[in-house]
Amino acid sequence: MKELTRAEDQVMQVLWKLEKGFVKDIIEHLPKPKPAYNTVSTIVRILENKGFVGHKAYGKTHEYFPLISREKYTRFYVNNVVKSYFDGSYRNLVSFFAKEQKLDVRELEQLVKELKAKK
Repeated sequence: MKELTRAEDQVMQVLWKLEKGFVKDIIEHLPKPKPAYNTVSTIVRILENKGFVGHKAYGKTHEYFPLISREKYTRFYVNNVVKSYFDGSYRNLVSFFAKEQKLDVRELEQLVKELKAKK
């Protein structure tokens, strides 16, 4: 799997939310200023070539849908971040966020409790 560009990620976020849609539907859900139809169409075709999106044809019109779930991509992306920036250590990742967000011991204990409950 390849990492998405910012524009590709923006389009995928919309498709994951909608579950399927035409280019005009995707544009409708993108923030202003809205990109041109051809721009979004090109991004969707790139996503199709990367294996993220499939389509169903209705004559000349195509309805697009995600082939990769948001959860699967999130897992891939976070794993890459951990490898690239935290020496492959989730402990380093958690430590970083604890420091950045100035989490106190009580909040950290609550996180541990929630993680144990999910196991």
